[in-house]
Amino acid sequence: MNRQVLDELKRQIPLLDYLQAHDWRSARPLSRDRWLGLCPLHQDHKPSFLVDANKGLFYCYGCGRGGDVIRFAELYHQVRFPQALALLRRWRGLGALLCDAASFYHLQLHRHGEAVAYLHQRGVQSAELVEHMRIGYAPGGCLRGWLTDLSYAPAALHQAGLVTRAGYDTYIRRIVFPLEGNLYGRSISDTAPPHRFLPTGKGGLYYWEQVRRCPEIILVEGLFDYAVLWQAGFRNVTCSLGSHLNALQFRQLCDHRRTVYIAFDADPNNGGQRAAQILAQRLGAHGSKPVTVSLPVGHDPNSFFVQGGDARQFQALLEAALP
Repeated sequence: MNRQVLDELKRQIPLLDYLQAHDWRSARPLSRDRWLGLCPLHQDHKPSFLVDANKGLFYCYGCGRGGDVIRFAELYHQVRFPQALALLRRWRGLGALLCDAASFYHLQLHRHGEAVAYLHQRGVQSAELVEHMRIGYAPGGCLRGWLTDLSYAPAALHQAGLVTRAGYDTYIRRIVFPLEGNLYGRSISDTAPPHRFLPTGKGGLYYWEQVRRCPEIILVEGLFDYAVLWQAGFRNVTCSLGSHLNALQFRQLCDHRRTVYIAFDADPNNGGQRAAQILAQRLGAHGSKPVTVSLPVGHDPNSFFVQGGDARQFQALLEAALP
């Protein structure tokens, strides 16, 4: 690949934009185009990561690594140069495509009674919540035509994971939640696998920017857990999309000293409880104050509310939680 092509890619993806999209925030400006913040490549405790937005370069005085946006993608995603280029190209074009796909699914939600009925079954009643989470529905069989009319190439739809190689929708009869760089689809059918993501990483914590400054945060596993808590008035809630956090999500929780209420599922096999205990130990070792919330056995936050729990009762569980 020649230098001109690489330079054009870097022009289309400014380093600072890519860093901020991956939740990097500067601690302070050094000059008009130079910024200093915590390094996203290692566990940094004082700002050591220098970004020169004008030159499109970074350097960390802590771990000694630096370079351009391509080098950052290599280090951050732990991939080789060709894979970093592919990730950057996908990131450059994926955002608009996923936004249009999510808009289509959102339009479909109230056109399909089975989707609305499923949401009610899972305790989602508030129109404000549906708009906040941009919840949609994938009936299957019509997304490709919609996106093709918007001038997206069929190859791009397949590469993103939205349609199969044969051109069929991959999300069929699924409630759809837009994520950062992905879409989560929850099947409303008992005959299909319940969970589905596009073939990209699950990204960071859900709606992190809205809660990152809260001194206390409630961490749950699933999006329906998030939904009922947000609906009940708990606006300091975020979701890890599973009980095992990726490296980015863990760094996010550790970016400030805060209390983290870990409200994972109370599985009959103790799987959620064990994951919560392990996470609490890791967070405590990095200066956070983790607190594990004990739900009734067999319940997650969603089922707790669906089966009659309310905000006052959940607040009591938080107050009774143990460090």
